[in-house]
Amino acid sequence: MYTTLKEVLKEAEDLNMAIGAFNTHNLEMLPSIIKAAVNQRTPVIIQTSCGTANYIGHKNLVSVCKSMAEQYGIDVVLHLDHAKDYDEIRKAIDAGYSSVMFDGSSLPLKDNILGTKRVVEYAKKNGVSVEAELGTVGGTEDGVVVEQKDVCYTNPEDAVEFVKQTGIDALAVAIGTNHGQYKSKTNINFERLREIKEVVDIPLVIHGGTGVKEEDVKKVINLGIRKFNVGTELLVGWNRQAKECYDKNKENISNRENVVPCLNTIDEIVERKISLFKNIQ
Repeated sequence: MYTTLKEVLKEAEDLNMAIGAFNTHNLEMLPSIIKAAVNQRTPVIIQTSCGTANYIGHKNLVSVCKSMAEQYGIDVVLHLDHAKDYDEIRKAIDAGYSSVMFDGSSLPLKDNILGTKRVVEYAKKNGVSVEAELGTVGGTEDGVVVEQKDVCYTNPEDAVEFVKQTGIDALAVAIGTNHGQYKSKTNINFERLREIKEVVDIPLVIHGGTGVKEEDVKKVINLGIRKFNVGTELLVGWNRQAKECYDKNKENISNRENVVPCLNTIDEIVERKISLFKNIQ
C-alpha cells in the first residue's frame, strides 16, 4: 500500500535490514524502480528532489506511486529529499507525499532544531513522516555543492538533543559518505556510527549510498542504518545507456528503442542494491 517512511522503517528495524530509497530523475524511471522492488519482495522508497517534483508534477508522482502500490501489493513511500524551503515541503505534503526531509544541516544546531520542529508540526497533522539531517554530508546533489572543508561528522550528543527536541522519524547521519560520489568509494567512520546508534533510538539514514563499498553495506546496517539513499548510480547508469542508444539509433526511430534499455539498466541497479540492503547473512 501507499504508506509512510515511519512504517517501512519499523519493518526494516524488525528484520535488521535497510529499505532502498531511490531517486527518480524523471517519470519514466519511477515504474521501473517499483517493479524492481516487487521482484525483490521488499518495500521501496521513491525519492525526488524539489526540482524533480516541480518538473514532473507532485500530484503526478503521487498518483503513480499510489496506483502501482495498489496494483502490485507493495509498500511504496513517496519522499521529498533534501528540502530546505518550508514552502516546498508544504507543497509536497499538500499534494499527497507521504514523507519529507527537512535539510537544515548547514544551519547552527538551534536553527536546525527550530526549522525541523516547524516541519514536523505540519507533517504530523497530515500523517506524513519526517527525516532530518545532523552533520553535513559532502559532495553535490541536484546542483547543491557542499565543499569538503565544510563537512562535519554527526555529534552523538547533539543527535540525542536533536531527536528529543524535534520528534523526527528518521535521522540522516554524516559519517564520511558524499553525495554524487561514484568514481571512487568512501571510507566510513564506523566508530562514529556506533556511537550514534548507542544513544539514538530512531532509524538512521545514509546519504550518498552510491559511494559506499558493497562490503561495508552489511556493516552499516548492523550498526543501525535503516534507509539507504541511492541517486547518483541511477542517474549515471541512465545517462550512459541513453548516450549509447541515441548515438547509434536513427533519428526517426521510436523513442522507446532509446528509453527501454535505460529502464533495463535501472532495473538491474535497483535489484542489485535491494538484494544488498536485505542484509541476508
